[in-house]
Amino acid sequence: MPASLPTPAAPAQDATRSVLAIPAFRKLWNSMVFSSLGDWLGLLATTALAAQLSGGSYATANFAIAGVFIARLLPAVFLGPIAGVIADRFDRRKLMVTADIFRAGLYISIPIVNTYFWLYAAMILVECLTLFWSPAKEATVPNLVGKDKLESANQASLLAAYGTAPVAAILFSLLTLFASAIESLFPFSIGTSVDIALYANAATFAFAAFTIWGLKEIPKGAAAEKAKDENIWKSLHDGWKSVSETKLIRGLVVGMIGAFSAAGAVIGLARTFVGDLGGGDAAYGVLFGAVFTGLAIGIAFGPKIFAQFSRRRLFGASLTTAGIFLVLLALIPNLVLAVFTVIFLGAFSGITWVTGFTMLGMEVADEVRGRTFAFVQSLIRITLVAVLAIAPAVAAAFGVHTYKIQNATFNFNGAQVTILIAGLIASIIGAISYHQMKDRPSVSLWSDIANALKGELGGITGAPTTGVFIAFEGGEGTGKSTQSKLLKEWLEARGENVVLSREPGGTDLGQGLRKILLGHETGVISPRAEALLYAADRAHHVFSIIRPALAEGKVVITDRYFDSSIAYQGAGRVLAPGEVARISRWATESLFPTLTIVIDLPAEIGIGRLHNPDRLEAEPLAFHERVRQEFLQLARLDPERYLVVDGKQTIQEIHAAIIARVGELPALNKTDKPAKKIFKR
Repeated sequence: MPASLPTPAAPAQDATRSVLAIPAFRKLWNSMVFSSLGDWLGLLATTALAAQLSGGSYATANFAIAGVFIARLLPAVFLGPIAGVIADRFDRRKLMVTADIFRAGLYISIPIVNTYFWLYAAMILVECLTLFWSPAKEATVPNLVGKDKLESANQASLLAAYGTAPVAAILFSLLTLFASAIESLFPFSIGTSVDIALYANAATFAFAAFTIWGLKEIPKGAAAEKAKDENIWKSLHDGWKSVSETKLIRGLVVGMIGAFSAAGAVIGLARTFVGDLGGGDAAYGVLFGAVFTGLAIGIAFGPKIFAQFSRRRLFGASLTTAGIFLVLLALIPNLVLAVFTVIFLGAFSGITWVTGFTMLGMEVADEVRGRTFAFVQSLIRITLVAVLAIAPAVAAAFGVHTYKIQNATFNFNGAQVTILIAGLIASIIGAISYHQMKDRPSVSLWSDIANALKGELGGITGAPTTGVFIAFEGGEGTGKSTQSKLLKEWLEARGENVVLSREPGGTDLGQGLRKILLGHETGVISPRAEALLYAADRAHHVFSIIRPALAEGKVVITDRYFDSSIAYQGAGRVLAPGEVARISRWATESLFPTLTIVIDLPAEIGIGRLHNPDRLEAEPLAFHERVRQEFLQLARLDPERYLVVDGKQTIQEIHAAIIARVGELPALNKTDKPAKKIFKR
């Protein structure tokens, strides 16, 4: 295989298996699995302990539980920006081992001291140690697996971090149910189920320390690594400057803050909520596990189920749906129904989470992406701390109220009220984000959902690419070739590296297919065979020309892409456009242009400009008018990704409209490059 051609990506399961086949990383991953499992177990145990130490008062129990979460978040707000710099100045292996040993000791001390003050103090110290451990681990992974497997290693790390939460919830529930039986196995008292859970957590950190100590492959820190010493307020200021300039990103960030605000209310009040429904620590563990089970389902399957759904619309819709389930949770008086509701709530929250962070990576320009992520992460921490502090106050202020309606008695408490308010806020913010992004405004949500499930949407807005991909579309005689050349020259004048290609015929293989597809000597080709031939040309074109250029950060301009197949073979040949679209998506691995420019011209005018028409150009006028209408319909379905230009204008006017829109693309909107208008007559 030529060195210049990219090899197909391995399936996610095979990629994860291959990275775990590296002995050093597998050992590190094993330590992460156990320590993450213990950490989730410890979170459940410390919140339960806080409720026990509160003395039973409804208000103090809410504040006590919230205090645990605040204690775990505060260090990240203040120490997070500089912890990575400090950690990198030490031997990473020794630092990680030391942190794990101290974390184990702190968790052992919590049930022994058994006081409010030490519970919160220990949590703060644990999080401070974690802030040094995490960057050391993140910096270690590339040295163990190499850059080519880094993405797979990160996926495996996320699995270790979040996939263990439901397991921890099950273990905590079992410990609660069988605590007395477990204690009977020891000749001395080891305490309650909460105490046992904290000791088990300490054991996982001790195991992690032992495992990492044996990893001699972990290198020492590089003190020369780029400093990350900006304080949180400067990150917020710089991040807001980059965010506030784009309406889309504003809607995205507002939506993510709303999602985490709702999550903070649920996390802070979950233990109290369960107690109000008559459940104990075991039920709390089940509800906690249900949240993360739903979250895992949403992250794993949501993007697959809605693979052809616009991410911009999916984000707002999933956040709104999560808010609705949060409202339902507040109104449900039954613990079993609450668990099932929480699974759905977690699933849609997972879709929101993965969609939001994916869109941030796709939609934000590379030069401001780092500060935008820093801004969002800092704002999320501050939001969580604020919500965790405010939610218990709201719940405590409301207290517990009993209502009698005829012969029925209903209890409605502060936790339910606060969760209800959080759900309404999440729903409203989700609706605002949905409308802020203005995706597919002419298409109803329900028809879009139906089409997405059938795989018949035009595609996901903003498919991720490194470079910029621009496609020219339109009927015959519209001037696509002329305008694509003019755009290439204009971009090159701005300093961009541009690749100009066409379909069919952009490759050596494509040249032969072009002769077959457009030559009169070929004779009649069945519509389905024609669609498949175009798809074959496109698959090789993307594989050999477009993707390699995009991977190098170049601007790729193509004269025709898959919308031509949808219009010509779908509408023109009267095949189902959705079926033709699916063939092209499969052929291109769902690579969508950053921008598609449709030059619109009445079919009779465009055909009248032709001399020596080829096989497609020679089709009847009705054929070409169906093609034109299909292009316009595609543009109406996704106006964010399409620019429709009136082809009856002069060459100069068309070019001016095109460069005005192209100049707005985030990756090309750079003020340090001069813009020149280039015309050819």
